[in-house]
Amino acid sequence: MIRRSIHHAAPLLRHPLRFMWEALKSFKTNQGLLLAGAVAYYALLSIVPLLIVSVMALSHFIDQSALLEAVGRYLEWVVPGQSRALVGELSNFLTHADVLGPVLLLTMVFFSSLGFTVLESAMAVIFHHRRADYSRHFLMSAVMPYIYIFCLCAGLLLVTLVSGALQVIGEERVELLGHSWSLSGVSGVLLYLLGLTGEIFMLTSLYLVMPVGRLRLRHALLGGVTAALLWEVTRRVLVLYFATLSQVSVVYGSLTTAIVVLLSLEIAATLVLFGAQVIAQYERLERTGSMKPPDDSEGALGSSNAAPAGSRRRGGSPRR
Repeated sequence: MIRRSIHHAAPLLRHPLRFMWEALKSFKTNQGLLLAGAVAYYALLSIVPLLIVSVMALSHFIDQSALLEAVGRYLEWVVPGQSRALVGELSNFLTHADVLGPVLLLTMVFFSSLGFTVLESAMAVIFHHRRADYSRHFLMSAVMPYIYIFCLCAGLLLVTLVSGALQVIGEERVELLGHSWSLSGVSGVLLYLLGLTGEIFMLTSLYLVMPVGRLRLRHALLGGVTAALLWEVTRRVLVLYFATLSQVSVVYGSLTTAIVVLLSLEIAATLVLFGAQVIAQYERLERTGSMKPPDDSEGALGSSNAAPAGSRRRGGSPRR
């Protein structure tokens, strides 16, 4: 198994730039930017309700101020420079949580799931080559976003507890041979590594769950690491741009926060879908030994090459 994996990965290791170039070409063919725009729009609709539902659920277990602090810290990874505004709106809503009725709660849960639903549809376009061999029951597609919301709440709870412990460590000092060293720097590094690990884990889990069929862990991890590293570079460029060069507040005025958040989400969605394209490209490399797609393939929206319904197996099992 290991020897076969090395054999399939040899062209990638010999020509990594060519591999990425072919992935970019396939991403363009699949209209990745158009898909990213749709994902970003629905993610913008979902992010505030998702945060409200998550914080309200977790505030029964964790102090609300500590929870908001952790949410603000890790929102910076998603919407650089705008986490304070989002946490402020979230805090204002929570102070009036008594107006929340069952209808509004159900509405927020529904809107929280829209981003995941559209992301699943976008992944289906990227992994269009899987439609001939795999399918997913519509009930699974309907329930999966809510399961993922529950898993995100559990992950936020764990990250909040761990980050709180790391902050406590940062307040400590080490005494040795008459010298004293603060652990604040160590705490900062550990908090950053925690955020980066959580980002890779979340992206890997998306690639494992969203495409139809069973994806290999090493494939999902390849896409997760690729998207996470690209986003790390992009996030720092965005922070620098909005802090020094951007005139977006002059142009958009009171709409600045919404525009910046939407732009950040679209860039993030583009990188997430490109990570999925890298996985699809690697699957093609393992299957055919070639980096180039077949001449008759259609990766764009509305492809007519999908296999007839009778040729598919349900439940995510390949056709034999």
